[in-house]
Amino acid sequence: MFKNWNELASRQLDGEVLSRAEALAILRSDDAELLSLVAAGGLLRRAAFGDTVKVNYLVNLKSGLCPEDCHYCSQRLGSTAQILKYSWLSPAETAAQASVGIRAGASRVCLVASGTGPSHRDVERVAELVGKVKTEHPQVEVCVCLGILRDAQAERLRAAGADAYNHNLNTSESRYGEICTTHTFADRVQTVEKVQQAGLSACAGLIVGMGESDEELVDAIFALRDLGADSIPVNFLMPFEGTPLADTWLLTPAQCVRILALARFACPSAEVRMAGGRELHLRTLQSLALHLANSLFLGDYLTSEGQEASADLEMIADAGFRVLGAEDRELADEGVTIRRRGAGTEIPANA
Repeated sequence: MFKNWNELASRQLDGEVLSRAEALAILRSDDAELLSLVAAGGLLRRAAFGDTVKVNYLVNLKSGLCPEDCHYCSQRLGSTAQILKYSWLSPAETAAQASVGIRAGASRVCLVASGTGPSHRDVERVAELVGKVKTEHPQVEVCVCLGILRDAQAERLRAAGADAYNHNLNTSESRYGEICTTHTFADRVQTVEKVQQAGLSACAGLIVGMGESDEELVDAIFALRDLGADSIPVNFLMPFEGTPLADTWLLTPAQCVRILALARFACPSAEVRMAGGRELHLRTLQSLALHLANSLFLGDYLTSEGQEASADLEMIADAGFRVLGAEDRELADEGVTIRRRGAGTEIPANA
């Protein structure tokens, strides 16, 4: 078992590449080593990002109605999860939701729509939304997540002002067929590559807690490293009722921290984001995890509630960090609450 985590961090700072044996040692370290592991990972985190935390905010442009069968997803084909289902927010509502997140501290807005991938008409629609958000908030980054892209679509989004595109690998190539059969791991890799070729920042991450082995988890994170993902959202499975992975509870808070440590050691200069499910699985260790992750989502997720924005901002401050860019803009009062429409409500298309 590897023990000298500070030495390992020093080697990463000197440009060494994390080996598979070292990666497995991180995942299999015992609880008595957890604080020393986090402290060493924190050296890498602060070397790349100082004491800042990047705050991101999701705007769910289109919810449910997806033809894909991803086993983890509440929006999948055949899901009976009680979620919102609607088709395309209007430009005005999109801009209004984005503004709420920005006033609460977000420096990146993520525009997300369910589905296999966009039509060219969809891309034009989203290009208009990107332009509206960028016109009203030129200092804010806009990330788009629309699924698998066709040729020229990434370039169109870049021309509209998008800064980044999110498309997660989700798990290892060897395990991919067990969580989805309607598209392949290679399809996802190809979209990330198209994004990079278009000059967009590649945001690509994974979902943990789906029954993957340590080896498969290392494979997934090393694949993200090999792709050169600029930001890596680490999602912790939210086992929605009405999906094949309902009642799948395999993670502990300490193991979630170790997974974030692996992402940080494997990709020292990448933005590592503790994303969906952090409240459920990290629980009281969320603030400790900020010493590894330099990014989080504020407020609610696509189809589930997160903790209140005020609690997130307090957690960041209490852990000794500051919100990236906060000094350049006035944030909303600490008591701000971010909530979307209640779960289970059906709203009409184009609402």
